[in-house]
Amino acid sequence: MSGKVVRIGGASAAWGDTVLGAGQLVRQGAVDYLVGDYLAEVTMAILARMRAKDPQAGFIPDWLASVKPHLSEIKRQGIRLVTNAGGMNPAALRDAFQAAAAEAGLAFRVAVITGDDLSAQQDALRAAAPREMFTGAALPARLASCNAYLGARPIAAALAEGAEVVITGRCVDSALVLGPLMHEFGWGPDDHDLLAAGSLAGHVIECGAQATGGLFTDWRAVADGWDDMGFPVIECAADGSFVVTKPEGTGGMVTPATVAEQIVYEIGDPQTYHLPDVICDFADVRLEQAGPDRVLVRGARGRAPGPDYKVCATWADGFRLMTTYLIAGFEAAGKGRATAQALVRRTQRIMAARGMADYREVSIEVIGAEDTWGAQARDDLRDGAREVVVKIGLRHDDPKALEVFAREFAHPGVSMAQGLTGVLHGRPKPAPVVRVFSFLWPKAQVAVAADLDGRAIEVPDVPAAASSDAPALPPMPGYTLPPGDTATVPLRALAWGRSGDKGDDANIGLIARRAEYFPLLCAQMTDDRVAAFFAHYLQGGVTRYALPGFHALNFHLRAVLGGGGSASLRYDPQAKTYAQMLLDLPVTVPASWVAPGGMLVRPEVPAGQD
Repeated sequence: MSGKVVRIGGASAAWGDTVLGAGQLVRQGAVDYLVGDYLAEVTMAILARMRAKDPQAGFIPDWLASVKPHLSEIKRQGIRLVTNAGGMNPAALRDAFQAAAAEAGLAFRVAVITGDDLSAQQDALRAAAPREMFTGAALPARLASCNAYLGARPIAAALAEGAEVVITGRCVDSALVLGPLMHEFGWGPDDHDLLAAGSLAGHVIECGAQATGGLFTDWRAVADGWDDMGFPVIECAADGSFVVTKPEGTGGMVTPATVAEQIVYEIGDPQTYHLPDVICDFADVRLEQAGPDRVLVRGARGRAPGPDYKVCATWADGFRLMTTYLIAGFEAAGKGRATAQALVRRTQRIMAARGMADYREVSIEVIGAEDTWGAQARDDLRDGAREVVVKIGLRHDDPKALEVFAREFAHPGVSMAQGLTGVLHGRPKPAPVVRVFSFLWPKAQVAVAADLDGRAIEVPDVPAAASSDAPALPPMPGYTLPPGDTATVPLRALAWGRSGDKGDDANIGLIARRAEYFPLLCAQMTDDRVAAFFAHYLQGGVTRYALPGFHALNFHLRAVLGGGGSASLRYDPQAKTYAQMLLDLPVTVPASWVAPGGMLVRPEVPAGQD
């Protein structure tokens, strides 16, 4: 990389992440910008309830807690702060930040980006009657929150006017990074490849230490550094290339594999990754180790975005109750299932006697007996586990019906199987079910505004003309097992994996450990095979996408999470375990690959001992 380089640090992945990232990056990161990402879909509904109770609430307090101890050093170094922690009340967070700065004898120029909250447009929304973009469902009768995903342009405009701190409401996560890069390098609305590259940089660090080995498949390689994980820093150049790194001396690791796992995370179609400022194509992205804990990333492509913002609305759909308990001893799995079923049947009788409706949904999972694996469960664990955690999930329209279960559950060990314990939190409590409703809404009908120290800033219009040029699908390499002996190995011997959710859908990314393995993965890891592996959960289809630039596949599984997020009764409602489960799938390889001196070294066997 030559010429001007902008260093941006990612200090947070979500509400609830450690508050230590900001301090680490301020002290050791030598960053120009410090970004904090905090928002998820259901988070907006929680923040809306907070604001309804208190007009000065509705933002994420963690961001202020993370930067407040370091304000003097942030000011001294000239680090600019960009965050979406404003949530449903960016102005209130601005006021709280300025008060904290004043306490420290400091003053910052703070910009606030608004316009994402469409709650006041509900009459117009109902007249337009938008359909849910994934399911086709009609708009719910009442919405808890309704926010458009804004882009990077307002952030860039605020920085151009001299803002030292930019606080936004809902925007796409990657905009927190793309905005500063647009400002620093003067990238315009038609610089689609550059906008895609900047968006990719934002995507890589939007989940904090996930990109630096925090969730790496080969966890043993980084476990010694988990207590002081390095947060990601990107060094960006004007041509869109960037290096991913972390502060020296911190835990974790930065390799093409750790970065690749983050790129495939929750990405959907990698050639049509829709953002407000650009449609991204990441299929030909290349990753190169450029030094210890330094990975060079380049090759993103982009095209013009469409005329609409994606809008995420949330709505209340009854109540749920979830609880767990431990059972140990012989036949633990059987006892666990029996106790759960008995509790459900007992409370159904009580509710019926009181004239209450039955549960809308019941979910019982015995964790440790591999219930979440479906047909892939090991027989010795399905029935022979000696220690299991039983999870019961219930859904009902009336919280009083769920309280019937809560009372009966308070002491299940008194009248049920021996070996039951671990009811650590006492009587479970009903909680609202919040569902997500996503739809498209014209950009022209969203009034984006920026305010800097009480002065309105002009925000350029977001391009609304979509590109008609669809990228050619990358070819899948052919592969046929050569004649001769074969061997069976777990998929994890050939690939790394990462998975996550988008509403009720799941994404599973697989990255070949070596380029030579990619054709075999393409031949054996088909969409049908992945669908069969998750058949016990899958309600929709599976689509496979290729990213040949770094030898990866992404599988999009539709309607597989029981509603997803807080709408699901599953133990894993966000597909966080799916990739690691899939990596146990057996694949067939030439026997020469696993022979002494062969190119395949299984990750659970140290090199030289295979």
